[in-house]
Amino acid sequence: MGEETIVTLKGINKTFHRGKEPIPVLENLDLDVPEGSFEALMGPSGSGKSTLLNIIAGLDRPTSGTVKVAGADLTNKSDAALAKWRSQTIGFVFQSFNLIPVLTAAQNVELPLLLTNLSGAERTKRVQTALRVVGLEDRMHHYPRQLSGGQEQRVAIARAIVNDPKIIVADEPTGDLDRKSADDVLNLLDKLNKELGKTIFMVTHDPAAAERAKIQRKLDKGALQ
Repeated sequence: MGEETIVTLKGINKTFHRGKEPIPVLENLDLDVPEGSFEALMGPSGSGKSTLLNIIAGLDRPTSGTVKVAGADLTNKSDAALAKWRSQTIGFVFQSFNLIPVLTAAQNVELPLLLTNLSGAERTKRVQTALRVVGLEDRMHHYPRQLSGGQEQRVAIARAIVNDPKIIVADEPTGDLDRKSADDVLNLLDKLNKELGKTIFMVTHDPAAAERAKIQRKLDKGALQ
């Protein structure tokens, strides 16, 4: 675990434009996330939480400032280099599970591996391991419509970890779930953090979810509190 820093953001500004009108979302923001941390980011709607998450994950670029994540400087990477880096470093969990309805749980989990050079046998092994970690090995051949919302989110988490990412970014991972399913998902994130040493950065508006994190941060008007 150590005190290594896995995310370093310095002087991050992000401005969107509505027509010609600039809309600043993040302003001169600094952030250090220690490796192996489980952090929750809260804040009012429109405060820039998802934008910050997307910058950490290499899905979005800041207007200015530097972004260093897992030893890589993302600031000047090309789109292609960023896509490759993301596929090897980041696991994504979203509020909407983003599962493909015509694919089984196992096929959904396998999707990120289709971009790698792994053999079919190795892909199958990794998929089984990921589904075992989330407690759904017996649901491998079920389609999303045959699963509960909580199970669908666990399949989405299996898909996020199948590449053995260094960081899991979760955007409102319990937002569409009832309390029990939400607790199951949070228990799983906790396990990934404590037992597998994954760094987790989670955006949430749910205080019960935020309490599960080691560190809670608040974002308001583009600045961390």
